[in-house]
Amino acid sequence: MNEYIVSILLIFVAAGLVKGITGMGLPTLAMALLGSLMAPASAAALLVVPSFVTNVWQLLAGPGALQTLYRLWPMMAGIALGTLGSAGFMAKVDGQWSGLALGACLVAYAIYALAAPTLHIPRRAETWLSPIAGLLTGVLTGATGVFVIPAVPYLQALNLGKDQLVQALGLSFTVSTVALAFGLAAHGSLDTEQLGVSALAIAPALVGMMFGQRIRAKISPALFRRCFLSLLLLLGLELISRPFL
Repeated sequence: MNEYIVSILLIFVAAGLVKGITGMGLPTLAMALLGSLMAPASAAALLVVPSFVTNVWQLLAGPGALQTLYRLWPMMAGIALGTLGSAGFMAKVDGQWSGLALGACLVAYAIYALAAPTLHIPRRAETWLSPIAGLLTGVLTGATGVFVIPAVPYLQALNLGKDQLVQALGLSFTVSTVALAFGLAAHGSLDTEQLGVSALAIAPALVGMMFGQRIRAKISPALFRRCFLSLLLLLGLELISRPFL
């Protein structure tokens, strides 16, 4: 096994570890680290299978998945449409410039999460806000391969219960992953070889998640989260700087 493949598998172990400790972050960290090795479109292609498996697992881990889907389907429809419509950007634009877009998205998310503003969206506003949040999330997903902006802040502002929030995040990430796979395939950026390497990443991602879950009780999740977000911020700034160096 060559060093390139080993590097990819170790990245997914690290990303799985973060997800095991914090409950999220696998696709975000994987995109950030893979972006230092390859073009974002190639990184997103490798992310498809492990992201799908871990997020379906998260979605189905508790009760109420159908109820969550019923409440959030307008957002999910927006994610699918936005992702399919914008996937051509990541697939066709020069890797440095799509990397800049990826870096900007990582920086925006890291700054938001570190600031941790308290947002509350009333239930009556979901009718028109959910499709907008979904569409914006889809556009950024297709352009950068990152699923978190504005989906995560939006879902956190809906005042969902802890378990329902975890399921909602799993649902959002699952829809984003499937839509991104179709979008990349439509633009010729997803082939069987990439899917094969992506499938190899399932085991290291799950191993990382398992160890992350075990050490969650032994460290401060808040401190770990701050360190993780600071790392994302630095990686994002590095990606932004590349076209200008």
